[in-house]
Amino acid sequence: MKRILLFLIFSFSHSLIFYLMSQDSLQIDMENGVLGIADDRGFTLQSKNGKFVFKPYLMLQTRGQLNYYDDEGLDKAYNQDNVANSGFALPYAILGFTGKTFGRLDYNLSVNAAAKGAEILQQAWVDYAISPAARFRVGKFKTPFTHAYLTTLGETLFPTLPTSLTASTIMPHVLNAVTPNIGTGFDVGVEFHGIGRLNKKPNSWLIGYEVGLWNGSGSVVNGATITISDDWHIPSLLYAGRLTFMPWGRMPATQGNARMLHGRHMLFGVSGGLNVESESESTNDARLGAEFSMLYNRWYVGAEAYWMHVGFTRRQKISDKFNYWGAYAQVGYFVIPTVQLGVRYDFMDRNGSTKDGFLNMPAVVCNYYIPKVHLKLSAMYQFTGRYGHKTQLDRDNDDLGISTHHASLQLQFSF
Repeated sequence: MKRILLFLIFSFSHSLIFYLMSQDSLQIDMENGVLGIADDRGFTLQSKNGKFVFKPYLMLQTRGQLNYYDDEGLDKAYNQDNVANSGFALPYAILGFTGKTFGRLDYNLSVNAAAKGAEILQQAWVDYAISPAARFRVGKFKTPFTHAYLTTLGETLFPTLPTSLTASTIMPHVLNAVTPNIGTGFDVGVEFHGIGRLNKKPNSWLIGYEVGLWNGSGSVVNGATITISDDWHIPSLLYAGRLTFMPWGRMPATQGNARMLHGRHMLFGVSGGLNVESESESTNDARLGAEFSMLYNRWYVGAEAYWMHVGFTRRQKISDKFNYWGAYAQVGYFVIPTVQLGVRYDFMDRNGSTKDGFLNMPAVVCNYYIPKVHLKLSAMYQFTGRYGHKTQLDRDNDDLGISTHHASLQLQFSF
């Protein structure tokens, strides 16, 4: 009996290798969208031929934040304070697993215990590779729009996304259900994507593409709820795509990583989408974006601009159309291998191109990567300024819901 047991253990150990990952052994893989899985964080279960991989992972973020709001929009009679939405928060408490089967099928599933409703299922997908240049992905995952969202969670330069992507736009119509923002994020759908070379030369440009269909309802809905457009007679889905050019090899989905301080990568990208009958079937939203990002040894540089056109459906009987746009640029540098400093300038035409005035939001950050324990400490400050408004009322309305001063200190653990 003992010999049989030893034989089984020996056979299993040769078919599955249980080991601690190291930076030198495997290239960092950020396909799961949460954190790099092929570095030295934790462990991975892998078959001897490499066709079967299983990696559990964990990411926790705890944040202390202070938000100070200007007096406009506050009613002192109801004891509304300038300091609000402050204290401690848990943006992400993600537990998941990812890996590969049969050498062709990638999979990923993660839940965010800090979310609620349908957003608890952070993502769940399978990805089948016909070849590196032709892959299919189905499930809940990131839509192909904007570098800021497509960066791996936990690998961003700043602990918060640019406000120009996350803030709701302002419309001169009282419709509580119509508050679109430029960013799209996670959604349920299907995508055809891949990366290939322009020619067979080893130093030729890499071309990446993503094109697909999504529900268009974002991460807050996991079910099938769409209809057929009354105006265009097509399914009321999000139709989106992205095209990227990488002259220096594949661009990792990071804005700075203490384990990647040598090498160079660059990416140019364009993306766009049409969300048919979005915002409770009230609007048709079109989006376009252009992006640039670069990693050069200790430097990270990123910039992108985006535009959104909002037109109401015929049933709303509103002929007005609105155009919104925003942009940001940011730079990060590792002054020492464990400390990264960064600056960002964020811009948003929140009230639409038909009205004067815009928001500008400069920010600074310091990231400290605590060695050997996979902790990342991030401290940031952002100021929201207003410029060019025609009236004081326009100026006061433009930043409603956005704090004038934002400061945060975030501790992140990943495994």
